[in-house]
Amino acid sequence: MSRLPLVLLVLAASSAALAQPVEPGPLVGAVEGRTYVSPTGMFRIAIPVLPELGGRITDTDNVVIFQDDYNVLCTIAAFPMDATQRWEHSTRGAKDYLAYFFATYVMPDMQNAFRGARVQSAKYTPSIANGALLAYVLLPGGSMFAQKLAFVDPNSPPEAKRGNLVFVRDNWVYVLSIELAEHVLEGSSYKKTAAEEDDILRNRLIDLYDKIVFTKSPGAPPKPAAPAPSADTSAAKIPLPAALAPAQPDATPPAAPPAKP
Repeated sequence: MSRLPLVLLVLAASSAALAQPVEPGPLVGAVEGRTYVSPTGMFRIAIPVLPELGGRITDTDNVVIFQDDYNVLCTIAAFPMDATQRWEHSTRGAKDYLAYFFATYVMPDMQNAFRGARVQSAKYTPSIANGALLAYVLLPGGSMFAQKLAFVDPNSPPEAKRGNLVFVRDNWVYVLSIELAEHVLEGSSYKKTAAEEDDILRNRLIDLYDKIVFTKSPGAPPKPAAPAPSADTSAAKIPLPAALAPAQPDATPPAAPPAKP
């Protein structure tokens, strides 16, 4: 799988200059009334931002970003699984595959875009989307709402927190992402714990997921047989690859990630 679309997921979310108004414009996908239709035709969604609040849409072939001027930044990315990815998914099983996908294709690009980016926590939840990874990441200097602050220290930009929901459907990998705006905007008055933030983001991600109407591609390859379900159907923390290791509160800030070959 090419890394380029995932680079676009991270970098497009960092560039307000690419945004288009909610009204129909030069998008790759389509706007039909109050509904956005993806370029691939794999999904449609009621637009989660309002033009009255500065709502705007950015998209590429695989990624759409919805943002407004106040507190909304959400992203939906959809990537077709080639034969290798379908094999990885069928042999690893959903739980391990989603951790592998996020660690291999998503997190490295976040780390390259935002120095010191790290996973704060992650867990696999069978009850969402027939099995999904919830990953909560911290992105120093990665907030889309920093410009709303009265003062930003250039040597210590605010740290964004984003929740990510990763799942597989009809041989496509979906990555839903939402920034927790109040983590940055409320400053010193903000007192939520990490666990409380996770709950807020989880609920917002589920709400975003519930708004999506999926369309199965008529030419989609057959889905590999699913592995036998685990006896434990509750949400479970997953053994994470090194790239997904939870951040330690007192740890020394990480060094810059090595350049990609």
